[in-house]
Amino acid sequence: MPDAIRIDPSSKVPPYEQIRSSVANAAARGELPVGYKLPTVRALAEQLKVAVNTVARAYRELEQAGVVETRGRSGTFIAANGDEQRAEAVAAARAYAGVISKLGLERDEALDIVRAALRG
Repeated sequence: MPDAIRIDPSSKVPPYEQIRSSVANAAARGELPVGYKLPTVRALAEQLKVAVNTVARAYRELEQAGVVETRGRSGTFIAANGDEQRAEAVAAARAYAGVISKLGLERDEALDIVRAALRG
Protein backbone atom coordinates (compact mmCIF):
# COMPACT_ATOMS: atom_id res chain seq x y z
CA MET A 1 0.00 0.00 0.00
CA PRO A 2 1.32 3.46 -0.80
CA ASP A 3 2.30 5.71 2.08
CA ALA A 4 -0.83 7.69 1.32
CA ILE A 5 -2.47 6.82 4.62
CA ARG A 6 -0.70 8.21 7.66
CA ILE A 7 -1.64 9.22 11.17
CA ASP A 8 -0.07 12.12 13.04
CA PRO A 9 -0.56 11.25 16.72
CA SER A 10 0.19 14.85 17.76
CA SER A 11 -2.52 16.29 15.50
CA LYS A 12 -5.73 17.69 16.96
CA VAL A 13 -7.58 16.12 14.01
CA PRO A 14 -9.16 12.81 15.10
CA PRO A 15 -7.43 9.71 13.67
CA TYR A 16 -10.54 8.55 11.77
CA GLU A 17 -10.65 11.94 9.99
CA GLN A 18 -6.95 11.74 9.17
CA ILE A 19 -7.55 8.32 7.59
CA ARG A 20 -10.66 9.50 5.76
CA SER A 21 -8.99 12.59 4.32
CA SER A 22 -5.79 10.71 3.43
CA VAL A 23 -7.71 8.12 1.42
CA ALA A 24 -10.02 10.69 -0.20
CA ASN A 25 -7.10 12.94 -1.19
CA ALA A 26 -4.98 10.04 -2.46
CA ALA A 27 -7.94 8.81 -4.54
CA ALA A 28 -8.50 12.31 -5.95
CA ARG A 29 -4.82 12.61 -6.90
CA GLY A 30 -4.83 9.14 -8.47
CA GLU A 31 -2.32 7.74 -5.98
CA LEU A 32 -5.00 5.21 -5.11
CA PRO A 33 -6.53 4.43 -8.52
CA VAL A 34 -10.07 3.31 -9.19
CA GLY A 35 -10.39 -0.36 -8.28
CA TYR A 36 -7.49 -0.30 -5.84
CA LYS A 37 -8.20 -2.70 -2.96
CA LEU A 38 -7.71 -1.12 0.44
CA PRO A 39 -6.38 -3.14 3.36
CA THR A 40 -8.94 -4.77 5.62
CA VAL A 41 -10.10 -2.71 8.57
CA ARG A 42 -8.08 -4.90 10.94
CA ALA A 43 -4.94 -4.82 8.81
CA LEU A 44 -4.98 -1.04 8.44
CA ALA A 45 -5.73 -0.58 12.15
CA GLU A 46 -2.72 -2.75 12.97
CA GLN A 47 -0.51 -0.95 10.46
CA LEU A 48 -1.48 2.50 11.78
CA LYS A 49 -1.63 1.36 15.42
CA VAL A 50 -5.18 2.61 15.96
CA ALA A 51 -8.39 0.95 17.11
CA VAL A 52 -10.33 -1.16 14.61
CA ASN A 53 -13.40 1.06 15.15
CA THR A 54 -11.34 4.10 14.08
CA VAL A 55 -10.61 2.60 10.68
CA ALA A 56 -14.16 1.23 10.39
CA ARG A 57 -15.58 4.73 10.92
CA ALA A 58 -13.26 6.22 8.30
CA TYR A 59 -14.23 3.51 5.78
CA ARG A 60 -17.96 4.06 6.51
CA GLU A 61 -17.63 7.79 5.88
CA LEU A 62 -15.64 7.18 2.71
CA GLU A 63 -18.33 4.80 1.49
CA GLN A 64 -21.10 7.30 2.26
CA ALA A 65 -19.18 9.92 0.27
CA GLY A 66 -18.80 7.53 -2.69
CA VAL A 67 -15.01 7.43 -2.48
CA VAL A 68 -14.90 3.71 -1.74
CA GLU A 69 -17.22 0.78 -2.22
CA THR A 70 -17.43 -2.34 -0.12
CA ARG A 71 -17.96 -5.54 -2.04
CA GLY A 72 -18.97 -7.86 0.78
CA ARG A 73 -16.24 -10.32 1.68
CA SER A 74 -14.17 -9.26 -1.34
CA GLY A 75 -13.09 -6.09 0.44
CA THR A 76 -13.13 -2.33 0.11
CA PHE A 77 -12.10 -0.68 -3.16
CA ILE A 78 -11.60 2.84 -4.49
CA ALA A 79 -14.85 3.63 -6.31
CA ALA A 80 -15.25 4.90 -9.84
CA ASN A 81 -17.86 7.48 -8.77
CA GLY A 82 -16.83 10.91 -9.88
CA ASP A 83 -13.93 9.59 -11.96
CA GLU A 84 -15.09 11.50 -15.05
CA GLN A 85 -15.60 14.66 -13.00
CA ARG A 86 -12.15 14.27 -11.48
CA ALA A 87 -10.61 13.88 -14.94
CA GLU A 88 -12.40 17.03 -16.12
CA ALA A 89 -11.17 18.92 -13.04
CA VAL A 90 -7.59 17.76 -13.63
CA ALA A 91 -7.78 18.90 -17.26
CA ALA A 92 -9.11 22.31 -16.17
CA ALA A 93 -6.37 22.62 -13.54
CA ARG A 94 -3.68 21.82 -16.12
CA ALA A 95 -5.13 24.41 -18.49
CA TYR A 96 -5.16 26.97 -15.68
CA ALA A 97 -1.56 26.13 -14.79
CA GLY A 98 -0.61 26.73 -18.40
CA VAL A 99 -2.29 30.14 -18.41
CA ILE A 100 -0.59 31.08 -15.12
CA SER A 101 2.77 30.05 -16.52
CA LYS A 102 2.27 32.13 -19.68
CA LEU A 103 1.28 35.14 -17.56
CA GLY A 104 4.32 34.71 -15.34
CA LEU A 105 2.33 34.72 -12.10
CA GLU A 106 3.76 33.25 -8.92
CA ARG A 107 2.36 29.97 -7.62
CA ASP A 108 0.99 31.52 -4.40
CA GLU A 109 -0.79 34.23 -6.37
CA ALA A 110 -2.31 31.62 -8.69
CA LEU A 111 -3.57 29.61 -5.72
CA ASP A 112 -5.01 32.76 -4.11
CA ILE A 113 -6.94 33.38 -7.32
CA VAL A 114 -8.38 29.85 -7.23
CA ARG A 115 -9.33 30.18 -3.55
CA ALA A 116 -11.10 33.46 -4.26
CA ALA A 117 -12.95 31.92 -7.21
CA LEU A 118 -14.08 28.97 -5.10
CA ARG A 119 -15.43 31.29 -2.42
CA GLY A 120 -17.65 32.74 -5.11
